[in-house]
Amino acid sequence: MSRKRSLVVPGLLLALIDVILINLGFAFAWYVRYKLEVGREVAAADYLPLADYYGIQAFLTVCLLLIYRLNGVYGRRRFQGWIDEVSGITAGASVGVALIVVGVFYLRPFGYSRLVFIYALVVISILLAIARLADRLWREHLRRRGIGLRRVLIVGEGPLGRMLMQNIVAQPEIGYKIVGFVDDEPRQALGRIEYLGTCADVARLVWQHEVDEVFIALPSASHLKIAEILIACARQNVRFRIVPDFYELSLNQVDITEINGIPLIGLRETILPGGGEVLKRVIDVAIAAVTLILAAPLMLIIALAIKLDSPGPVIVRQIRIGRFGKPFPFYKFRSMRVGADKELTTLQAHNEADGPLFKMRNDPRVTRVGKWLRRFSLDELPQLFDVLVGHMSLVGPRPGFSWEVEKYEDWHRRRLEIAPGITGLWQVSGRSDLPFAEMALLDIWYTENWSLGLDFKILLRTIPAVILGHGAY
Repeated sequence: MSRKRSLVVPGLLLALIDVILINLGFAFAWYVRYKLEVGREVAAADYLPLADYYGIQAFLTVCLLLIYRLNGVYGRRRFQGWIDEVSGITAGASVGVALIVVGVFYLRPFGYSRLVFIYALVVISILLAIARLADRLWREHLRRRGIGLRRVLIVGEGPLGRMLMQNIVAQPEIGYKIVGFVDDEPRQALGRIEYLGTCADVARLVWQHEVDEVFIALPSASHLKIAEILIACARQNVRFRIVPDFYELSLNQVDITEINGIPLIGLRETILPGGGEVLKRVIDVAIAAVTLILAAPLMLIIALAIKLDSPGPVIVRQIRIGRFGKPFPFYKFRSMRVGADKELTTLQAHNEADGPLFKMRNDPRVTRVGKWLRRFSLDELPQLFDVLVGHMSLVGPRPGFSWEVEKYEDWHRRRLEIAPGITGLWQVSGRSDLPFAEMALLDIWYTENWSLGLDFKILLRTIPAVILGHGAY
């Protein structure tokens, strides 16, 4: 039996293409700086031939490849969208170029043109994004002709099976074609997906329909039946995948290891993958430092407005709970009158939030200036200092008060396994309009699915969320 195999560009070939494009991009950036800049002549003393940049160019290439490798850019891309892929590429290129710039201008501050590196960042990001788009368009072209599709058979039409079929049908770009499904109970076809028989027919159907993969979505109680299907797949030399029947767990929490071939399934620790934690920290410090410099005039105006509006300090210091439940000093511009914390108990009857939070749309403690600060989240600017010292991150769960954390249920505490952030999924998904349970789910999902691309998307979504001010009070 001949099988149609996927023609996805493998990771090694993709890395080799990236090497070529990174170097072409850097060379083009040099050409633009020294040859094409309109209205500006390069003095002979400032001119540097491309050969003088070869060492930097090579180091940048290695640096970007390592960053992309650590961030999973060369991993499996079947389930990743183009925007996600480009976000990861751009974020990685930004980190790589930033590291090169810091190193180069520390060792030789006046030797190289800064514009070359800025142009290189833009050109390399565009070239790599175009390459990924071309790869996707090529795969889609092949798949429209029936080439490169993975033909799959679904075993089980229960809740797990239907969920699996719905996701595959909803995401045609991943390149799966469902030939049908089997179940021991007679079933009706699900749209264009036909019922082909019982579980005992798997071996025959695999051969008959040229199946590439078998997805087993049976309840965990059917382990004997699952074992029989696995044996049938092994005899047919067909890859199989099992959908775990974990009703109580998020599948993102599952960690699978083995001892001499015996699979061991447990819950994985919520840590950033590979060198992700280091990259996240580098990006946090760089963006926080630049933002503080650019926002300094605005912060002075805000401080003056607060001082003129009501008596009291400009910045308030609170104790919040950070990663692993560790308290830390939390700073923000004062948006309430002095003594607001003491009035909290008298306002509990007006609490509009559920869970351990307190939220009130028309909180009488908020000052006139404070309403505008909260409306556009300007009261949070001093938190950039918390980011610089490492207490917080740009993106992460909302840091809670100690009295809030004391009311957490056990599953809520997973929010404490990663550094809190100035912005996060809940902030860009409704902010105070979201119930606490949904906020916790979003934060936990973030900790389990972190990537540089995800951080980049959240930061971009924060801009319209702040401007529109939905749920800000």
